[in-house]
Amino acid sequence: MDDRDTETVHEAYAFVCLHCGYGWEQEYEIRHATDLAGQRRIDYFVGNRRVASPLSRADCPACNRGPLRILRPGRVKAARSMFAWSSYPDWSSPSGVEKVVDEQG
Repeated sequence: MDDRDTETVHEAYAFVCLHCGYGWEQEYEIRHATDLAGQRRIDYFVGNRRVASPLSRADCPACNRGPLRILRPGRVKAARSMFAWSSYPDWSSPSGVEKVVDEQG
């Protein structure tokens, strides 16, 4: 399908799983397109791979559960820098996700 009008933006999101406490951040290339029939669509990409919208993701990549909290970018990185993670067991998952302390506690 040929696109008549395409605008590409870049956005980042931070996520925390409220079930297991894992947190991660991801940058997305978001393509807003209008096809020749005038229909609008939004496609999300990580690298060159099309992925589901992060706003509709229901599962944590570490525990395959949820719910998830979406935060502004930088929140997970900031939380990691505040704590001595070396004193905790290995919270890293195969995807590189690390445990984040609850914001309220």
